[in-house]
Amino acid sequence: MTGNHINVAGHLTERHITRTGQGGGRDVFEYALLRVVPRVERGECVNAGVLVYCRARGFLGARVHLDEARLLALDPAADAGGVRAALGAVEAVCGGGDAAGQAAGDDPGRRFRWLVAPRSTIVQPGPVHTGLTADPSAETERLLDLLVR
Repeated sequence: MTGNHINVAGHLTERHITRTGQGGGRDVFEYALLRVVPRVERGECVNAGVLVYCRARGFLGARVHLDEARLLALDPAADAGGVRAALGAVEAVCGGGDAAGQAAGDDPGRRFRWLVAPRSTIVQPGPVHTGLTADPSAETERLLDLLVR
């Protein structure tokens, strides 16, 4: 679908809206980084994972990678084991089933929205971004390599 749009500078531009089935085999997905903020009052963080949700494919996935040296550089007293457990819990909620606990019965979209809700804890979600993908699982791995490792 194509339409006209007036941008901030006042220029008329053409914009394209992609709907399911119109993206050349690609679907819209949403993602957010998982950040570890060992001392919330300082606001410093380490990227430690990525959440990916693709409604069209019913996909919700998470991949985590904790760089313990970076974490301890921000806070030598950080509980790396506790952080790993929290990151593992996020992966479990994404995976669904019995490991997801009370979220097990929720659909992937509802679980994603719950996981990206702002919170003031050591493991926090970043802002949600969007993109197009033909393979949400591969996109999850690509984003982990690009933004976390």
